Amino acid sequence: MGLTNTPDLLPGTLDLLILRTLSGSALHGYGIAQRLKLVSGDVLLIGESALYPALQRLLAGGFVKAEWGASENNRKARFYTITAAGRKRLQAERAAYERMSAAIARVLQTA
Repeated sequence: MGLTNTPDLLPGTLDLLILRTLSGSALHGYGIAQRLKLVSGDVLLIGESALYPALQRLLAGGFVKAEWGASENNRKARFYTITAAGRKRLQAERAAYERMSAAIARVLQTA
């Protein structure tokens, strides 16, 4: 993929980001990584060694499904789509992340 892993993501955050990315449309792995890179302003550089295990976890949990198709350059690629269970998990994980993020912000603002 040519991208390096983003080393400082909190545990579970990558799954959240993948689910959020797939809530817009079905994408193949490289497309997910590129979308995260684009939307984050080149801050989130997710490599294959992190992305594909996360996608496998999400598949095994029933949070995404995958189908083979042709990519933009007509290569065989696996396209991932969020499931109803994935949407429910996204909502719960997003709420938990926002609570945690707000708590960390409060601690950092304390003198």
